[in-house]
Amino acid sequence: MSNLNHDIHVNHVTRLFPVTHSLTADVTKRFAPTIKNSPSVPAIDWTAIGKKAPVPVNATGSELPKADAVVITWAGAEWAALDHVFCNSSTPLSYSDRAKGSWPGWVQYDKDLPAHADNTWTYWGYYRLVEMGSSRVLLFKSNTHLDWPGETILAQLINRLITVVQPKLILSAGTAGGAKTGDHIGTVAVVRAGTLYESGKPQDQWPDYSNAWEAGWNDVDLAGFKKLLFPIPTVQTDLESLCSQFNQFYQTNYTLAQLDPDGLNRGDAQPALYNLTPAGTALLTTDSFVVATTAGNLASFACVEMDDAIIAETCAAAKVAFGFVRNISDPVQNVALPAKVQGNWGEAVYSVYGLYTSYNGALTAWAVLDAQL
Repeated sequence: MSNLNHDIHVNHVTRLFPVTHSLTADVTKRFAPTIKNSPSVPAIDWTAIGKKAPVPVNATGSELPKADAVVITWAGAEWAALDHVFCNSSTPLSYSDRAKGSWPGWVQYDKDLPAHADNTWTYWGYYRLVEMGSSRVLLFKSNTHLDWPGETILAQLINRLITVVQPKLILSAGTAGGAKTGDHIGTVAVVRAGTLYESGKPQDQWPDYSNAWEAGWNDVDLAGFKKLLFPIPTVQTDLESLCSQFNQFYQTNYTLAQLDPDGLNRGDAQPALYNLTPAGTALLTTDSFVVATTAGNLASFACVEMDDAIIAETCAAAKVAFGFVRNISDPVQNVALPAKVQGNWGEAVYSVYGLYTSYNGALTAWAVLDAQL
């Protein structure tokens, strides 16, 4: 796969689901599907739950500020959603902003970069500080990933955040591939453990990193919180169109039923939120082509993503609490389809709905923090 455009790339999809094409597709182009039902993400009425919006704080100095917690996000749609929830919740978020490459008030962070052979990696990421009541939260949009520029440098970033920011808690919030066969698009899972996939070894030998942190759930349980969530606006006509666009681009002939097993790409009327921290359920992190399917091959995990086990390993060694808030932007794939088709369909679903799933994930991350800080 190409490492081009990592600042806004679909992090979990491009690694789990590489941008590969059928032999008959034009390999010089990237599939860019569209949908007609693409409403803006609404402004947030914090009064519905008796709360106040986080307050952005302008950065001062040349170093990361100290904060009580860090929230890391990864891809462009995730960044847009995080900025909306924590920085700009008073106005709607346009669907087109999912591809936006920068946001006002965010500061690029490139201090003390380690030497690296790839000169296209030139900064750690972007950050912005917000206040939640009397607590400070550092938001960080990472440009540093397990697949690029690599595990060692990602661990260095996390260690730097621990040392400089001195947080009590580090949360990763972003999209993920589904692992459980019943999880519809838009499901949000909060976990406190990460397992690192190792090719050629059985699942019970993959390294697991956990901690004792448990998510606060009081805000999620508030009567008005569910009204703040945004049901993923999947409609049959858009999914049928997505299927047609997919077949046209890849010159295939799949039905929607084949690409969308059990209707998992139809969002629930009420997005499902799961606090899996009491049970200790782990998510799976991988940097190779691994897809969860309807056969239940990875059903013991909360979801499948691309970075979090490295955060878990690094935080555990430093004795810093950590957790992960992951939204299912592309559910499990039909086991009967070729692996390449599974990957390409997962990327297509993420590309059109990832902003919406990320909003609910970011809002859940806010709720978890507000209940505990």
